[in-house]
Amino acid sequence: MSEQNIKQAVQDRYGAAAREVLGGTGGGCCGGSKPADPISADLYDAVQTGELPEAAVLASLGCGNPTALAELRAGEVVLDLGSGGGIDVLLSARRVGPTGKAFGLDMTDDMLALANENKRKAGAENVEFLKGEIENVPLPDAAVDVIISNCVINLSADKDRVLREAFRVLRPGGRFAVSDVVTRGEIRPEVRQSILAWVGCLAGALDEQDYRDRLAAAGFVDIDVEPTRIYRTEDARQFLAESGLEAVAAEADGKFFSAFIRATKPAG
Repeated sequence: MSEQNIKQAVQDRYGAAAREVLGGTGGGCCGGSKPADPISADLYDAVQTGELPEAAVLASLGCGNPTALAELRAGEVVLDLGSGGGIDVLLSARRVGPTGKAFGLDMTDDMLALANENKRKAGAENVEFLKGEIENVPLPDAAVDVIISNCVINLSADKDRVLREAFRVLRPGGRFAVSDVVTRGEIRPEVRQSILAWVGCLAGALDEQDYRDRLAAAGFVDIDVEPTRIYRTEDARQFLAESGLEAVAAEADGKFFSAFIRATKPAG
């Protein structure tokens, strides 16, 4: 698969998801439907979502809750890579307060339109959504204090460039705090080659040690990969069946999981 084919497939999938939300429904991260999807279900509690627009909650297609795990502080500037309908941006904006700012970056026009509508409904004045790709962040060097992301980096065909861009736009001492799907052990080639799997979070996921190595190569230190939700065979069976890969479902048991990934840009 070429990088452009992967990018187009991701854009088509998440553009369709935005239109589904505008139509009053929402889908899960990996092709399932909420609330049954084991990856996207029950990531946010009622306190967090109670004051958010319903469309922001329906459009949450992530695999974790980076805003609950990242230590955001008043006055900080946060960037969400692949911000979708904007749920993590809106939650971050609350945490950093009126003296801080939360940016969301997305390449999909439908998602940006949905996110800006959610921003309007939420009355969030310290939020800005940008159009662009996570491999080419449209912000200057050392512009943000914290980078978050929710099940998006695994969708990129050039993860090294994503991590280099994250490093570039972080200020010295800045924090990388993302949720992502990570693998452990060998994954059958036909799973990784499935374009449906790329769009649905699985085939593009990095092995946890590979993730650590790539972060280190980009310049990050204090790297940690913390599993937050491990997926079993039954969790993956529906997704693999929809991708025509049901025969290898048993091999997926325990080999992919959501993780909270932390790293720091050196202060020097």
